[in-house]
Amino acid sequence: MKKALIITYYWPPSGGAGVQRWLKFVKYLRDFGWEPVVYTPGNPESPESDSSLERDIPAGIKVIRRPIWEPYSFYKRFLGQKKEEKIQAAFLSETKKNPIAEKISVWVRGNLFIPDARKFFIKPSVKFLLQYLEQNPVDIVISTGPPHSMHMIAREIAAKTLLPWLADFRDPWTGIDFYKDLMLSHRADKKHHRLEKEVLQSADVVTVISPSMADEFHAIHKRNYEVITNGFDETDNFSDEPVVLDQKFSIAHIGTLTPSRNPVVLWKVLRELVNENKEFRNELEIKLVGKVDHMVISSLEEHGLKDYLKRMDYLPHKEVILIQQTSQVLLLLINDTPNAKSILTGKLFEYLSSRRPVICIGPPEGDAAKILEQTNAGQTSGFTDTRKLKANIQKNYNLFQQGKLEVSSNEIERYSRKHLTAEMTRIMDGMLNSEF
Repeated sequence: MKKALIITYYWPPSGGAGVQRWLKFVKYLRDFGWEPVVYTPGNPESPESDSSLERDIPAGIKVIRRPIWEPYSFYKRFLGQKKEEKIQAAFLSETKKNPIAEKISVWVRGNLFIPDARKFFIKPSVKFLLQYLEQNPVDIVISTGPPHSMHMIAREIAAKTLLPWLADFRDPWTGIDFYKDLMLSHRADKKHHRLEKEVLQSADVVTVISPSMADEFHAIHKRNYEVITNGFDETDNFSDEPVVLDQKFSIAHIGTLTPSRNPVVLWKVLRELVNENKEFRNELEIKLVGKVDHMVISSLEEHGLKDYLKRMDYLPHKEVILIQQTSQVLLLLINDTPNAKSILTGKLFEYLSSRRPVICIGPPEGDAAKILEQTNAGQTSGFTDTRKLKANIQKNYNLFQQGKLEVSSNEIERYSRKHLTAEMTRIMDGMLNSEF
């Protein structure tokens, strides 16, 4: 088989959204003639752990784990956190923090650790991998980010070995929603942009997860960008028992809820419906599964919805799948940020596979809204469009009362992980044939 070296920070038993994309590619690569070799830190600072994901790792593949040093012990000490506390992505905080200490730590993070706090993994990884590849040759190098330090490792490996390099972006770099919150100096901002452009220029192929992200990168550096979305794995939808839907009108959000995803418009609309409709008031349930920022909870409580809230912390992936299948409605929240149009979270595609109605709050012209419309899986309303959101919820609730709340989504097979792996290996094969 052809061999691919995959450089990734996130790998089981780490949990969270960052693991899924390349774990699922690796799961199916052998079906298309590729043998994966995974390179990853042995002791990463991941936001969650989920050992259930290890069942997706194919038997016998080579996983190289090397120790990494990260400055998070100093970061936690400075903020008064315990050593075992997890560092959450995108500035999510479940409790209020010291605002001055938080600002100082953010400034240090953004200005001293470029491209990110994993920068200390770059040099030792390059040294190790160059030696490893002399005895264990591969055909291409793949890096996936963020963290973008993984691209820095791959760039040096590709330059010194002349191996073809595929740089995969699960999220933007300088276009990511919290970039403006890093309090970057002019010098640091300039360095981020320079490194980003160097990666976009030097990688043989750059893959992204949405058409709008491709457009954003094209504005930075003009070249062809391959769009390979996230997806769902059909083998995840397993259950020994028939799926039984919630008795209440449950609206479930799965995943992290950061301040930029706080759906104030939803809390406002639900408050109105609760006041107007006694039956709705008795049957409503709001399910938040995963890490939730304290600002979101405060906002929900300010609208008098605390009694309707059912919170669940991070759960193993297999349990999350079941919750998605049993919920009456699934809530998709797009970050209210400048890059909102390009955001295609992994949960969108797992929502599709659950075949439950989706209510999306985000740009109606965005990539997520287009997929929901194409697949007939749900409706989208804008960040402040109370009228349309209220109509969408009322429509779903009426169907729920009639026992007819279901969705006849179509054309979702193109988003299966196996189909997407076929698309990725088409690109990888093309790299060897000088087609890219």
